[in-house]
Amino acid sequence: MISREIMKVFDKPVSDKMRIIFCVVVGAFIIYPRIIDLPWELPRFTTRSESVEHILFFIYRYLFFCSLTWILVSFNIRRQTALTFGKRLLGTFLITACAYIIYVLVSLAISKHVDCFTGLLLFQFVVACLICSFTGHVFALYSEQRAHEREIEKLKTENLQSRCEALANQINPHFFFNSLNGLSALVRSDRKKQTLKYINELSGVFRYILQSDKKGLVQLSEELKFLDSFRYLQEIRYSDKLCFDITIPEEKKSALIPVLSLLPLIENIVKHNTIDSENPMKVSIFLNEQDELVVSNPIHEKIDPPDQNGIGLKNLSDRFELLLNKTIRLDTRDGRFNVYLPLA
Repeated sequence: MISREIMKVFDKPVSDKMRIIFCVVVGAFIIYPRIIDLPWELPRFTTRSESVEHILFFIYRYLFFCSLTWILVSFNIRRQTALTFGKRLLGTFLITACAYIIYVLVSLAISKHVDCFTGLLLFQFVVACLICSFTGHVFALYSEQRAHEREIEKLKTENLQSRCEALANQINPHFFFNSLNGLSALVRSDRKKQTLKYINELSGVFRYILQSDKKGLVQLSEELKFLDSFRYLQEIRYSDKLCFDITIPEEKKSALIPVLSLLPLIENIVKHNTIDSENPMKVSIFLNEQDELVVSNPIHEKIDPPDQNGIGLKNLSDRFELLLNKTIRLDTRDGRFNVYLPLA
């Protein structure tokens, strides 16, 4: 959990507020020995003015290191991708050396040069240099790692989308030829009104199919709306010997499902079953107790069954695994063939 929050920090640009907090903390860390000595140093001064002067110089020293930290951190973050670590470390060292010279000159100017050349002061500047250098380096490493991870996720998403589009596009040719057969039958029977409505519904179906390559998951309500048009085409084709019983609660229609999930199931029913006046087909679509979408139909086996290649159901199963990481279920019970589709 903590590492995830850290990664979020490195994903975002470093704000001025974050830099200020970092500089305040690092500045206090660098002059920590001075903070500890301050209560013992003040009693040594005999006048109030000397004490105030010492406190003001102490504040100046603290603000100086805070400002130096700001400059060094800003340099390392801005140059994290432009320069290698060695060059950034050299640049940080040169900035620190210039800051040390400025500090010494100011201290000499105000006659506060007692500690200018002590090991403690030099150590404090070295600490500031190293902390900012390694902070910038760690930030650069995390940023590079996150950039690689985002690139990998992008490639995975693009690959997933390409595979889903390829699977969805397998549906189109088969459905296209079946639809033309239904339309030609209407034209031959000279039923103009039904032909016009068939064409309108067919255009809606094709529009949905053509737009499916831009979609992965859709709301169940969209699939059911598509099914309204599609089932009209099938009911015309089979002269009302094929009908549907759809009972889905309104509050469940916002659930997500892979686009074009129902089309291969209905086509599978039509392909593998005899549908005539003696064997009418009533397809039931409903939700079970596990909130799975169930597509159920009676089994009327054809005398000459078609080839059992299983491409339609395999296609559908692959898309559910890709998009939802879930599997569909199939069973045959009480003379009915049932398909269970998990929802998101």
